Amino acid sequence: MRYPAFLKDNGTIGLVAPSFGCADEPYKSCMDAAVLRFENMGYKLVEGPNCRKNDGIGISSTPENCGKELTDYYVSSDNDMLIACGGGELMCETLDYVDFDAIKSAKPKWYMGYSDNTNFTFLLNTICDTASIYGPSIGAFGQEDLHQALIDTIDVFTGKKQRVTGYDSFEIESLKDEEHPFVSYNLTEKKELRLFMGEAEVNRLPEFKGIITGGCLDCLANLVGTKYDNVAAFNEKYKEVIWFVEACELNTMSIRRALWNLDRAGWFKNAAGFIIGRPLAAWKQDLMGLDQYKAVTAILGKYGKPIVMDADVGHLAPAMPIISGAYATVTADANIAIDFTLK
Repeated sequence: MRYPAFLKDNGTIGLVAPSFGCADEPYKSCMDAAVLRFENMGYKLVEGPNCRKNDGIGISSTPENCGKELTDYYVSSDNDMLIACGGGELMCETLDYVDFDAIKSAKPKWYMGYSDNTNFTFLLNTICDTASIYGPSIGAFGQEDLHQALIDTIDVFTGKKQRVTGYDSFEIESLKDEEHPFVSYNLTEKKELRLFMGEAEVNRLPEFKGIITGGCLDCLANLVGTKYDNVAAFNEKYKEVIWFVEACELNTMSIRRALWNLDRAGWFKNAAGFIIGRPLAAWKQDLMGLDQYKAVTAILGKYGKPIVMDADVGHLAPAMPIISGAYATVTADANIAIDFTLK
């Protein structure tokens, strides 16, 4: 696994929009505020040509434009790391226009994004053998008062922190809108992990270790079986894999179907454990007796490995930044902690 250099003082952050850009409110104001924040911290920022576009379908521009921007900015020596402008819907369509050979040959750099950006954060791990950061888009850093999760994220990509822990509370419904673009998270819910050893619920899990990878299940289930599915080779190289997975638009039935799909494709054959984030659409949902927990344990329980559920990962903020592709050590009881080792 190739590990990029951490962002240095006065380094340059490149912004790209292979999924949604920041053309409309409140995202435009959030991005402007985030750029100003990082500039005041001493960093330079350079924007890709699609960052403020919205002429695409489910992404900022055409798939050709988005794939070219991502490739050009990744291989460029004019920036030191990349942060995505946002999530979206159809970043998968850009992949035919991303030059993975050029990216594999380029000096590695951190790419950070989540949700639809799984289409690159995950493929950097599995195709390019390069680590990435599953973390917030640029607009999140436009908050008037940064939540600890965002401070942790900055500390991770600057190399000041290689251990992250979960947070006390989370939001179900964001208060951010066009009139209030800079509000912080609406932390109304107490975080309570659910822990399973296989299918059995437990109070504490044994420590588990392995190369950590994963992302948004909506995207992973779309990649499986395509020419971008290199997980078999990844599993041949890495014999203990921790999978982190979170769902956006999937209901409980869709989560179970998606995990069944990945399972039958052999993705989890080397699983050392699972970290399952709070699902957005399926939170506290029950469809015909299937809740968010049974949707997971019915498929993954057979492995008899630790499963941490309702973890601080994904669309119900705050989320821990994850160095995807790092060697991770996970502990979980009342809270979760992940120690990352770049080796």
